[in-house]
This record gives sequence, structure tokens and C-alpha cells, in this order.
Amino acid sequence: MNGASAGAGGDGALVYQRWKGNNVFVLQGRFVFGPDARSLYVTMFLIVAPVSIFCVFVARELMNNFSYGLGLPVMVAAVVFAAYDLSLLLLTSGRDPGIIPRNARPPEPESLDGNAEVGANQTPPLRLPRVKDVVVNGITVKTKYCDTCMLYRPPRCSHCSICNNCVERFDHHCPWVGQCIGLRNYRFFYMFVFSTTLLCLYVFGFCWVYIVKIRNAEQITIWKAMAKTPASIALVVYTFIAVWFVGGLSVFHLYLMSTNQTTYENFRYRYDQRANPYNRGVMENIKEIFFTAIPPSRNNFRATVPQDQGLRPRPINGFMSPNMGRAVGDIEMGRKPVAWDEPRMAAEIGDLGAGLSNLLEDKDGRFRNASPDLSRDALAIGGLDDEGSSVMDPGRTSWGVEAGR
Repeated sequence: MNGASAGAGGDGALVYQRWKGNNVFVLQGRFVFGPDARSLYVTMFLIVAPVSIFCVFVARELMNNFSYGLGLPVMVAAVVFAAYDLSLLLLTSGRDPGIIPRNARPPEPESLDGNAEVGANQTPPLRLPRVKDVVVNGITVKTKYCDTCMLYRPPRCSHCSICNNCVERFDHHCPWVGQCIGLRNYRFFYMFVFSTTLLCLYVFGFCWVYIVKIRNAEQITIWKAMAKTPASIALVVYTFIAVWFVGGLSVFHLYLMSTNQTTYENFRYRYDQRANPYNRGVMENIKEIFFTAIPPSRNNFRATVPQDQGLRPRPINGFMSPNMGRAVGDIEMGRKPVAWDEPRMAAEIGDLGAGLSNLLEDKDGRFRNASPDLSRDALAIGGLDDEGSSVMDPGRTSWGVEAGR
């Protein structure tokens, strides 16, 4: 696997080599996984191991010890079913889930409303609104500004704190597939979960068929027949437990699809208490998931990085972050907010100004009266005027506190 930071230096770097998210790329950017892609090995083992045991200890015995050639088609069907399930797992995990590319610079800010006094040589401070209203099917939906990606997230988009990307129609980040579930892989995710449920029921059912055949062939009780095939009992217990997880997940996502919700929306917004702007009826909602074309990826991970994206963007004069004057941090990024303590900062800057004033005096007092307003000027540079009120430095931007960092 090639890490996202590989090949960060040098000209002609590819997009996946300069990628700022936490993704892991395989085969030179042809496949993109989440940072927890190693969990795929566990998931594949949980599928391959029971199917292998089933083929060796159940299907083969059905083929060797009983008539009608039942064992061979049962074994072939199990292998094909497992291969299909694994292919859906890789389709879910190894593709772009709907990542929205980051902006190289923030959008154009808007002028602040109000009657804020601005000096003659100062640029009026500008602010990006924290949220914007978008109308979806006649219902107003709020879209949030993402400090990390420097864009306004489209409706149903959210920033994944694990992958560190904004993902369209974000559903959730699944640790079992090691990838975000979004617009471009939700269909394959549901097919994977549902096919895993069917595979569990298949193995569970034919294990009982084998046990019943042993009972009928040897004319013994069902308990003694179960004792003769411990592998079947182990598989029955395993699949019974697993089907509650994957089966319950299949039913839950069937409900989400029928109401056109995502897992994130269901847990956060609870559309049963207000109108869902995306619900178009059960049949149309199901059709949207399974029978519409999957949009192409917004990212060409194997393309060459444009020249201007390798440069640090120039700050906008007088630019104010939406987070200025409030707790800095993105709740969805999972970072602890840092309070903007203006009184404490004013006191510290005042102490700094007093220290600068003392440094300007020497033993002979040659610099005592050199500039009567020097200490006041130093305070103004530090961010305070004569009355101790805050004055924003026009050259300071929100780059230093981007996304809570």
C-alpha cells in the first residue's frame, strides 16, 4: 500500500501522493481505502473461515455419504456465494465514496453587517457565514462551512473525522469495510450486508440438513446426530449470532432507503419529527439507490497536481473565520474546541506592551522621551488601542486556527 503522504516532494507529483486526507491508496491510486483498511483482513476472515469449514466438514460429507449428489452443488453454491460477497466488500471499500475535493483557498467572504468603526488605513473585516440556507424541494436546509476543506458542504454532505474528507450523502464510516459509506458506494454496501445475511442463512440451513440426514440414516436422536458433527454445531451457533447483526443491519438500512434517510441524518435530525426534504415515496427512494447511475468521482487520483495547488494560498486582507470570537473547532471533526478568551489575551498583550516600553529606557534616559506614543503604538500593533479595545490586524487570517488546529 502507498500512503497518502508518499512522494510529497518533487515536481510532477500525482494527486494521491499529495492527498491531504487520511486515505490509503493501492496500485498507484487506482484503489482508495480508509485509514483503517487493515480491518478488511478481519472481515474477510470472518467470511472465508466459516465457508471453508462448511465446504470441508458439511458439503463434502453430503457429497460422499448421501445419494442424489446433493453435496457438490451445495459446495459450489457456497463458494460462488462467498466470492460474490467478497467482491461486494471490495467494491464498497476500494472506491471513492463521494469525496469532495478541497478548495485551495476559501471562498470570497462577505462584508460584515453593522456599523463597526474602521480606521482610515484599515480594510473592513470580512466574515464567512457559518451556515447558508439552501432550498431543497421547497424546504430550507442549512449547509455548513468546513474549515478543513474550505468549502460549503452540499446538502447531505458531512466531514468524516476518520478519513478527514467531506463526503457526499455521508451515511457513516464503517470500520468493518474500512471506508466511509457515501453517495458512490452505499449501493454496494447494502448489497454486501444483505448478501452476507443470505450466506449466513444458507450455511445455517444446510448444517441442519446434514444433521437431519445423519439422524435419519442412523436412526438416532437429534442430539446424538448433533454430537456426531461438531463442525455443524459450531457453524449453526456462529451463523445464528452473525445473522442478528447483519440481518438487523439489512432491515435497518431497508427502512432508511424506503424513507430516503442516511444513518447520520437518522441519528442526528430525526426526520420523523419534521419534514424530510428528500423523501419522494418508497418506490422512488428505492429506485434512487439501486436504479440510478452512480455519478463519476470528483477526484482523479492519478492526475498530476496542478502547479498552483502546491503553493500556500495567500490570505485575504482582513479575513475573519466563521469561528472568530467563538469556540474554534469542528464538532463533526471530533476535536476539542478551544475557547477564544479575549480578556486574557488583552491582558497578556498589555503586559507585552509594558515590557517593550521598559526595554526602550536605558540608564541615561536617552530613549525615555524619544517617542511619547511608542508604547501606545506597540499596543496597537499587538491588537489593542488606547482604551484597551480589540483592533484586528488586517494581515491576520484564520489559516493558523483552521479546523481547530
